[in-house]
Amino acid sequence: MGTTTTLTAEDGHKFAAYQAVPDGPVKGRLVVVQEAFGLNGHIRDVCDRLADEGYVAIAPAMYDRDAPGIELGYSEEEIQEARAVMARVPWDAAMLDVQAAYDFLAGKGPIGITGFCWGGSVTWLAACRLEFACAVPYYGGRIIDFVAEKPECPMMCHFGELDPTIPIDDVNEIIAYHPSVTVHVYPNAGHGFHCDQRAHYHEESAKLAWTRTLTFLDRHLTA
Repeated sequence: MGTTTTLTAEDGHKFAAYQAVPDGPVKGRLVVVQEAFGLNGHIRDVCDRLADEGYVAIAPAMYDRDAPGIELGYSEEEIQEARAVMARVPWDAAMLDVQAAYDFLAGKGPIGITGFCWGGSVTWLAACRLEFACAVPYYGGRIIDFVAEKPECPMMCHFGELDPTIPIDDVNEIIAYHPSVTVHVYPNAGHGFHCDQRAHYHEESAKLAWTRTLTFLDRHLTA
């Protein structure tokens, strides 16, 4: 179902992306932003699942600026490597790469964005700074750093109440700043609860969040 393509950002940077296309009619289009672990199997699977639901989904390789082709798992060693690479990717550069993915999909209807972990924070910023039709960040730990920025499209956020990297006070501050943003907090879930390749995967919360996400996307991206 999925294929690899090459995108070009406004500054001339060329980088890889994974695209999944539905076998049948297309309902809408989405940019999918990776976790801190690169464009790995989990993110490709998310794209494939979205394609199964009728969405064209493209996941840009956001780390290609620093570590081309990197694809990490979830061991402690890989977590440390992911944090190091993540810290070397400037937010402004991330916006350029997301914009390139948006441009790749443009011209055929509204485009949404979703992202996980680091990609959840990128998704928040993209909703504030770019021209997406809707946004769904999952457990973006750096959203709080940009809480004063206003989303310019409908947004649904997912957080785990047991997430040690995102204090519930941060979530409450996001809610207070942005009452129009739909925020779901999952009481039995921690960080990365949507990823079935991680130790903190929480099936019940993941399934509920996915159902809510699809309903939200259908509302904002389909004719």
